[in-house]
Amino acid sequence: MKNKKVIVQDWGLIDYKKAWDRQELLFSETVKQKLDLRNKELAVAGDETGEHIYDHCVTDETFNYLVFCEHPHVYTLGKSGKPEHLLLSEAELKEKNIAYYPINRGGDITYHGPGQIVSYPILDLDNFFTDIHLYLRTLEEAVILTLADYGLSAGRYPGYTGVWFDADNEKARKICALGVRCSRWVTMHGLALNVNTDLSYFKNIIPCGIDDKAVTSMQQELGREVTLKEVQKILQHHISVLFNMDMGVL
Repeated sequence: MKNKKVIVQDWGLIDYKKAWDRQELLFSETVKQKLDLRNKELAVAGDETGEHIYDHCVTDETFNYLVFCEHPHVYTLGKSGKPEHLLLSEAELKEKNIAYYPINRGGDITYHGPGQIVSYPILDLDNFFTDIHLYLRTLEEAVILTLADYGLSAGRYPGYTGVWFDADNEKARKICALGVRCSRWVTMHGLALNVNTDLSYFKNIIPCGIDDKAVTSMQQELGREVTLKEVQKILQHHISVLFNMDMGVL
């Protein structure tokens, strides 16, 4: 039976490496749950007597998590990214107090920092749908709907992930980056939505490896600051509806 229950966690402002380690733990636990379930099913199917006894501690469902957080200033480089897209030296990073991590998600280099909503869905897609492209498009749609609630008309840029404004002309600018990892249909990493983000930090990188497009934020588009928790609540709602999730908080 598919488990659409999702545990929502708010980690607040958290060091990137600490959050990454937490993600890896939840991700590994979910993958282990899947393997244990599969071994249980194979053992029962292969037992002709019907008396097979299996560890009663093995759960009959996998867990799903939706994490929200903010990070102190950090640049992360995805598996397909180019190190030269970071335009600062190690000494300059230290001087500016910016962390840097090559990580195991897809995509190129991006920035995380205060005023940005970061969301890490750690989902067993067997509970929802096993289509990674649909998964990315659904996350994008949740962001597009969230922005629409503020009167902002955003969309997609053909050939690229993320959420954009004016993608069909020279004013194209990106407001939300996506980068995920998926193994055995379990996901980690996720999206970063610029709300009240200091956009000057993007000048130290070639964001997502795209050197001819701008980056923007809700604050810049609206001309005012926006309450981060309010945006997070709206985004959570749209994610839950689009994925048909049963939300719980832990």
